[in-house]
Amino acid sequence: MEGPNGFGVYASKDVEPLRRARVIMEIPIELMLTMSQKLPWMFFPDIIPVGHPIFDIINSTKPETDWDLRLACLLLYAFDVEGNFWQLYGDFLPSSEECTSLILAHKDDLLELQDPNLATKMEEQQKRAIEFWEKHWHSTAPLKIKRLARDAERFLWALSIVQSRALAMQIRVGALVQDVNMLVPYADMLNHSFQPNCFLHWRFKDRMLEVMINAGQRIKKGEEMTINYMSGQKNNIFMERYGFSSPTNPWDVINFSSNAKIHLDSYLSAFNISGLPEEFYHNVLLSKGEDNNFVDGAVIAAARTLPTWSDGDVPPVPSVERKSARELQEDCYQLLAEFPTTSEQDQQILDASPDASITRQAAIKYRLNRKLFLEKIIKALELYQERLLF
Repeated sequence: MEGPNGFGVYASKDVEPLRRARVIMEIPIELMLTMSQKLPWMFFPDIIPVGHPIFDIINSTKPETDWDLRLACLLLYAFDVEGNFWQLYGDFLPSSEECTSLILAHKDDLLELQDPNLATKMEEQQKRAIEFWEKHWHSTAPLKIKRLARDAERFLWALSIVQSRALAMQIRVGALVQDVNMLVPYADMLNHSFQPNCFLHWRFKDRMLEVMINAGQRIKKGEEMTINYMSGQKNNIFMERYGFSSPTNPWDVINFSSNAKIHLDSYLSAFNISGLPEEFYHNVLLSKGEDNNFVDGAVIAAARTLPTWSDGDVPPVPSVERKSARELQEDCYQLLAEFPTTSEQDQQILDASPDASITRQAAIKYRLNRKLFLEKIIKALELYQERLLF
């Protein structure tokens, strides 16, 4: 159903924790659009008839990099197949005005990112898509191809849908095991979370994709069901692929210029963070109420991205630690000063322009989230200095 941030999947009743994961949604392969990642191109289900020119276009793509172009062609073709399920499901897909994908963003919107590298990358992706459309949707193309995407904007929209809603999985169909890219109706409405309560599973015996609740997960009525789109990726990657970012991404990073380092074990202890670096988590059993409110993905990301040292059982010297923490804070202040706007100004711009294009809003939120991340690390380093053990 539609929620505060667009469509999503919400619990219709309380779900008590069980020792085993349970299925909440099943989608049969017949409703999906699925294509193998490697040659020979295989489709499940195979809806393209022998000799159709769309296969020649798909076959002309680069196997290593152009999965999205191929799947966009398949999506456009499905819209044109009489009686195909995607002709109906297309009503649930966001329009060009509703999609946050930067593939659809104007150049002015890309400038709002305040990230020249990401803006340049998205301009290159737009150019790649338009050149692909011009090459295959030329004036002498057959009508059965022309009507799939009569203008470049239609192809860009299909590409944005593919990039923001497709899954990459390994599936088994009969005795055949394939790495595939797939568009899965209804499951593509599940929103992202860095602490998801659901995951996806392929049930090969009847070729069904299952959405499953994590084992031991308690969910209340009305709570959103979420999955993790990508693990271990920074905000710029989420922004490039999906058109959104988060100030609490536990995998975001900062490039510090200072040579200062803080003691890793002391930082982890100050915020009750447990686990190995790839699996850091906030241990709420050791924390007090104040920690529960403050420690989030940004504080955990700081544990990964802050320059640290650890030398066995050698304890830190508090005065040296505080000096290092202040130097790292100064680094964060300098990075904030390089932005032409502050986080407060960004929020004011968002509040003052509710009718701005959705890609423009997403771009402003991206730079705002970057600043909120830096500000969170500054605050975390401040608390760390206060909690240093003598």
